[in-house]
Amino acid sequence: MDNSDIVATRCPVEEAMKLISKKWVIQIVRDMFFGKSHFNEFKEGKPNLSNKVLSNCLKEMEANGLINRVVDEQDNSYIEYSLTQKGLALNKIVYELARFSLVTDLNNKYYSDEKKKEIEKLFKETLDIN
Repeated sequence: MDNSDIVATRCPVEEAMKLISKKWVIQIVRDMFFGKSHFNEFKEGKPNLSNKVLSNCLKEMEANGLINRVVDEQDNSYIEYSLTQKGLALNKIVYELARFSLVTDLNNKYYSDEKKKEIEKLFKETLDIN
């Protein structure tokens, strides 16, 4: 069996993509790194994200081991989400996606050079990138 057979039968990139390629997953993971932990917080700034889609996404992320869901014993309506170790391992992916966007904005269409440095620093610090 050569290397192409190994990758074709169970490619690690494809396995990772199964976990993170669904719409909203990476954005929710990013939001969690930046301190959001409640259902309505994940909807902020995402007008096209319906309650049903978000609910299904969070359930799938929990089933895939990316997040924990904790229901408050005193108040069943108070639910808090957090990243698992598996979810936390996405820090470099989220950082590199942000960096890719900044680096490929060659004509400063979206960000000035100064703003790019500021954003990269923020992501690097928040995502604990060494």
